[in-house]
Amino acid sequence: MAKKKVSKTIDDINQRIREGKVVVVTADEMAGIVHAKGPEQAAREIDVVTTGTFAPMCSSGAFINFGPVQPAIKASSVSLNGVPAYAGLAAVDIYIGATEPAEDDPLNGVHPGQFKYGGGHVIHDLVAGKKVELRATAYGTDCYPNRSLKKRVALQELSSATLLNPRNAYQNYNCAVNLTSKTIYTYMGVLKPNCGNANYSTAGQLSPLLNDPLYMTLGLGSRIFLGGAVGYIIGPGTQHNPDVARADNGTPLSPAGTLMVMGNLKDMNPKWVAGVSMLGYGCSLAVGVGVPIPVLNADIARFTGVSDEELFTQIIDYGSDYPKGEAVSLGTVSYAQLKSGTVPFNGQDVPSVPLSSYVRALEIADLLKEWIEKGQFLLTQPVETLPAGKMGMA
Repeated sequence: MAKKKVSKTIDDINQRIREGKVVVVTADEMAGIVHAKGPEQAAREIDVVTTGTFAPMCSSGAFINFGPVQPAIKASSVSLNGVPAYAGLAAVDIYIGATEPAEDDPLNGVHPGQFKYGGGHVIHDLVAGKKVELRATAYGTDCYPNRSLKKRVALQELSSATLLNPRNAYQNYNCAVNLTSKTIYTYMGVLKPNCGNANYSTAGQLSPLLNDPLYMTLGLGSRIFLGGAVGYIIGPGTQHNPDVARADNGTPLSPAGTLMVMGNLKDMNPKWVAGVSMLGYGCSLAVGVGVPIPVLNADIARFTGVSDEELFTQIIDYGSDYPKGEAVSLGTVSYAQLKSGTVPFNGQDVPSVPLSSYVRALEIADLLKEWIEKGQFLLTQPVETLPAGKMGMA
């Protein structure tokens, strides 16, 4: 008699977590399990697959309420450690973006600019327990008469601080090369002339959205690992674009879905929210994101069982095509090839360089696995899953 097909709910899995019976594996472990036992048996044995990624994620920042002051102030211009923050929200609410440079930064006036300090570094310093200098000016009102403020503040002294990142954990990304005869400086790192290197920034088989490529389990309210603490998906990120060509296994062959995420900055760890300076390009924030994928059925088991050999991205020329808005694919490469250290291109072996850290990504997946096994982290049913689009296949 044939076994009944596996069908679980998130409530079923949470009950197993509470009872200490849950079976959790990381995404790289799941690849071997699915290959050896098949999706149906893997779904029968495994309850949760943990994923992870750690890389510069420019579309990040923090909402901060710096609290009431005496006399009261309605801030119109604010900086933290000399980095401008957006104050057009309310009296003492501000948003500091990860890519905002310091006010006195020479930028690329001295090329290539070093971008030594910016919004991402401010966020990192706050999480690391350092005090930062808050400066605010105002035009003054009857209810908010104060026109200027200068003080040093620590994260725990702030009324509230929320990491809210409009676009994180990009589902796949380009492999960047430079076919021009000069070195260029990009958000994909320094690219040597004449295809001297090939840079990439996706964790491959550990990457969160590559393990649920059709967004079957993820959406508004999904609980995740964010910056070393518990965070949440609050919807699709900016530039979320599921309508791209996909391989037979459902994974996108080019940049596709993104996540908008949030979490309490006061609970985070500076190891997982680190300021970044990108030579000749700007400032950013390296963010650690880990997403648990509930294995509800064989289809989800199959998706979480993909390996680097089965995941592909496009080679794009950032020297000429990309800046012109003509990101024409020059070929396809697997993450197994990228992680091997060289990729074949135009008859040569080109050194491949990761901007994301696979070691850190695996550490995130392991941490999330530990939290779940210890009963410290329950899964959540999303109120609404991420927009899936037409899901056209290649």
